[in-house]
Amino acid sequence: MSRFMPRTFWQWVFAALMVAGLYATYIRIFYGLGGATNLSDQFPWGIWVGFDILCGVGLAAGGFTLAAIVHIFHLEEFKPVVRPAILTAFLGYVLVVVALMFDLGQPHRVWHPIIMWNPRSVMFEVGWCVTLYTTVLFLEFLPVILEKLGLQRPRRVLKGVMLPIIIMGVILSTLHQSSLGSLYLIANGKLNTLWYTPLLPVLFYVSAIGVGLAMTIFESWHSSKAFGRELEWPLIQKLSRVLAVVIACYLTMRFLDLNHRGAWAALEDPGWESRLFVLEIMLMAVPMLLLFRERTRQNPHTMYAAVTMFLFGFLVNRLNIAVTGMERASGVTYIPKWTEVVITLAIVAAGFAIFKLAAKYLPLFEPMHDSESGDPEGAPDKLQPAATPGD
Repeated sequence: MSRFMPRTFWQWVFAALMVAGLYATYIRIFYGLGGATNLSDQFPWGIWVGFDILCGVGLAAGGFTLAAIVHIFHLEEFKPVVRPAILTAFLGYVLVVVALMFDLGQPHRVWHPIIMWNPRSVMFEVGWCVTLYTTVLFLEFLPVILEKLGLQRPRRVLKGVMLPIIIMGVILSTLHQSSLGSLYLIANGKLNTLWYTPLLPVLFYVSAIGVGLAMTIFESWHSSKAFGRELEWPLIQKLSRVLAVVIACYLTMRFLDLNHRGAWAALEDPGWESRLFVLEIMLMAVPMLLLFRERTRQNPHTMYAAVTMFLFGFLVNRLNIAVTGMERASGVTYIPKWTEVVITLAIVAAGFAIFKLAAKYLPLFEPMHDSESGDPEGAPDKLQPAATPGD
């Protein structure tokens, strides 16, 4: 029994989150949304939509981004980071579905869109695309499982048809990443003018590409420290340059759109909206400026800080759209109940734990190679982990 007891601080945190999450799940099942959330008819979507779905789907965008880079555009140098990106995306989408089950008033009817079609509904399109893309991600990751099991013939067969599967995945991702923004196009007059724009589908898609690159860098950093691997530094540097350009494109579209709609005047309105808008922009603009600097891209720790800052900016943006920008029109103030927060944290913690187990028992990482020129002096020494996966 002692072998299953938590030994480190983070293991204790994980155990506490799981216990609290199970209790919160009990409340959700037996007392409904009213007992487990602070949602209401005036404010029906909270952090389970704003964070678990809008943010969760975006944070899983590294799968289609890296798959397209390597398998469609044939940039094979990025192949070492594809498998972890695919696993992150697959886990992200599975956990998004789990989170959706908590948010649905009648989760046992989650399968209804499969047979009860409403093609005029954006939600219907999102539901179908997420379902199909989760299946595609499973097929993209299946060769790793077959390799572990030594089933070479099925693995070769699957790899032979992988390109059409990957192309389908990229198309599905393009559809539902943008459609998440389309959900809010009907909220004209309800969503604050700082965030409401006809460009929401485009902005959601472009930001998903950026956060997919950022998550690949973020995951590579933590994998190198947790599993004793050398950081794929030359690849990370190239991804960071592309990330800076994507952020610049995104912010340029935001600013031009705000200027075209005359929405800058909304910053003068009292309330949290203007402050959180400024916070969101700063959390994206500062990393962009840092990543355009060669000195930042030569320093692993500064680059990690910049990427993490951008990820927080992305989270703030999606939560601003789902929560901050909708509160004033609803006439109520929404503060998540502790059970909402605990369930969300438990789902995130479960994702990290499953990724760690997969990385430990599956051939998740490509064989290590010698560092290429361009590694910062001393970088491999700085990035060595302090613990093994078993700690």
